[in-house]
Amino acid sequence: MNRILANIILLAIMCIAFFLLLANLGNQYLWQDEAETAVVSKTILQYGVPHGYDGKNFFSQELGSDLGKNYVWRRLMWLPYYTVSGFYGIFGTSTFVSRLPFALFGIASVYLTYLFAAKWRQSKRIALIAAGLLTVCVAFLILARQCRYYSMGIFFSLLSLYFYALLLEKKKYSNILLFFSSMLLFHSQHIYIGILFPTLLLHTYIFHRDKLKSLSKVLGLVLLINSPWIIWLIGIDFSIAYGRNVMPLGMSIVRMIADIVHCVVPPMFILLAVILLIFRAAKYKKLFADRKSLERLSLLIFFVIFNMIVIVIVSPFPFFRYMSASIPILIIIFALIVDAAISTNFIFAAAAIVLLIWTQAGTSKLRDYLYEITHDFDGPIEGICKFLNEHGSADDVVAITYGDMPLKFYTKMRIVGGLTGEKLEPARNAKWVVMRKYGNSDKDKKVKLFLQRNVDYTKYRPITIDYPDTPFENREYLGEHYFRTQNHEDRVVIYERIN
Repeated sequence: MNRILANIILLAIMCIAFFLLLANLGNQYLWQDEAETAVVSKTILQYGVPHGYDGKNFFSQELGSDLGKNYVWRRLMWLPYYTVSGFYGIFGTSTFVSRLPFALFGIASVYLTYLFAAKWRQSKRIALIAAGLLTVCVAFLILARQCRYYSMGIFFSLLSLYFYALLLEKKKYSNILLFFSSMLLFHSQHIYIGILFPTLLLHTYIFHRDKLKSLSKVLGLVLLINSPWIIWLIGIDFSIAYGRNVMPLGMSIVRMIADIVHCVVPPMFILLAVILLIFRAAKYKKLFADRKSLERLSLLIFFVIFNMIVIVIVSPFPFFRYMSASIPILIIIFALIVDAAISTNFIFAAAAIVLLIWTQAGTSKLRDYLYEITHDFDGPIEGICKFLNEHGSADDVVAITYGDMPLKFYTKMRIVGGLTGEKLEPARNAKWVVMRKYGNSDKDKKVKLFLQRNVDYTKYRPITIDYPDTPFENREYLGEHYFRTQNHEDRVVIYERIN
């Protein structure tokens, strides 16, 4: 492909990515998980290190099991929190600023997808297809706009794969660059090195055994330096929060595959890939043009497989967000199918183009996403926070069943309840009580039961506000994400204590 034309197309893709990832970024209030990142990040400005307690409120969603000695934060790695804290220090605290660094990492991930695909596949056409497809992948866009580690994990996974490609080419300093990118990946989301390292080691063992020793030294050094962190993190006992409430292995695998199909790779494209493989096998008497093609595809497949394995092992529930680092990898495989269709046969090329237009305009929810980022959105958290800030004071106590983290970010009040596991005695005489319509876990259902049994509601008056009481403000998962205000839902009810 002509270099100038390729650069023009890439520039257009990046402009679209800027718009899709930054437009209306601060309109929707942070939901529970995002607010956890935000409130913990604020404590860095107070203590210098992330804490799960700021002197007034506790920040835990795991009944306190995610807090270390003196409430030091230990559930997730600290790099995302320091990043957000730095943005707060420069720009102040707001919804937009909370999400901005992650949206920027999302934009950078689009460009890095292009660089990695161009380097790994030696094809600008495939690289442009991959970058373009990632830009309009709604599952990726939603995750990258979250105030959460997702886009950082995506970016540093891609960066590490890119430097691995340089290492195989014996580029100068590539081993040092791979070391630092792996370090940053670990401190963005530590479990992702459990995906990256086995992928690189297996790929090197099969295809580049002469590089295995040098690669092992780099990866071993990363593990050695981070061994204190690893030991510290292993000590977390999440059974306190989850007990034996975990999804069976078989169901977890089925759920992840279903989510991949729903969020990234449509079934029709899988069918196209199968037909294409059969056609190429019949025509060329082989599936791959050469060993190099098999080697390049294997790295991508290994990464996705190890991602699934790691999630099944370490997570009680296989949430799709834990597969976020695999989205660009799946998209590159997606691009390979499109490119192979274009190169093989006119009918396949036409089918690929039609499927692209259909999937991205229809089932991928791109039109709904465009509506979301160009219109106002109202959720329960927005309504509750605005009401409390208007009618309450910093000395008030608020008891809530679910959604405590956003209230701790948007108000200055003492918030009791949620998933913290703290003692609920202050809730007995709280100034405000919010009984959310939906229960999201056993943890908040226990809070609701306590409030039902221990609060004297004859001393309270119910106030209905004109905001929908949906289960969440807005989830990061495409299958549960709201693109419009849910006006059909019951309204939020807040109980005010009568003096």
